[in-house]
Amino acid sequence: MIRAVVFDVGECLVDETREYGTWADWLGVPRHTFSAVFGAVIARGLDYRETFQVFRPGFDLSEERERRAAAGKAEWFGEEDLYPDVRPALRELRANGLWVGIAGNQTVRAGGILRALDLPTDMVATSDDWGVSKPDPAFFRSLAEQTPCEPGEILYVGDRLDNDIRPAAAMGLPTALIRRGPWGMAQQDDPAADTVPTMRITSLTELPARIGVFDAAGR
Repeated sequence: MIRAVVFDVGECLVDETREYGTWADWLGVPRHTFSAVFGAVIARGLDYRETFQVFRPGFDLSEERERRAAAGKAEWFGEEDLYPDVRPALRELRANGLWVGIAGNQTVRAGGILRALDLPTDMVATSDDWGVSKPDPAFFRSLAEQTPCEPGEILYVGDRLDNDIRPAAAMGLPTALIRRGPWGMAQQDDPAADTVPTMRITSLTELPARIGVFDAAGR
């Protein structure tokens, strides 16, 4: 049975349109141009950070984050950047007695922003907190250690096959692949999208019912 649900952040809970738009502005390129190159990069299965190299070879994302912060333009997102199904889904899952967590590849600053949003969760953790990033198996080991359940009882929800679903499944976690955001759309026709995840969803509000069906089948 599923006793805990842990969510990825970008494009699972948070619409990153604003964030990537501000990176285009920082680079001094039109937003639609940045978006087009970004889409081409991930459609080819490359690391999204290659997008920055197209416009500025040698670009160091960590260093540029610090420069943006020093210039008063640090990364930021707010309530309006949450997908509209986030709070209703998290509330219902907790009302159903499930332990709810958030864990994704995010900076310490992003973790602070998430905690300030006061989402109905039992844990907010980031890759910076743990010192390891997805898809490294150590990320999912840290997740399992912080969750009061066995790995097979933790549903991990994400939008990416490569960073979220495959590595979580390899660690024995059931998974839910959500179809939204750049990766969700680019990877939707990958044969693995039908065979690796435990379930596929288009909205987080589907989860309570889908978990109920999953648990009933396992009894």
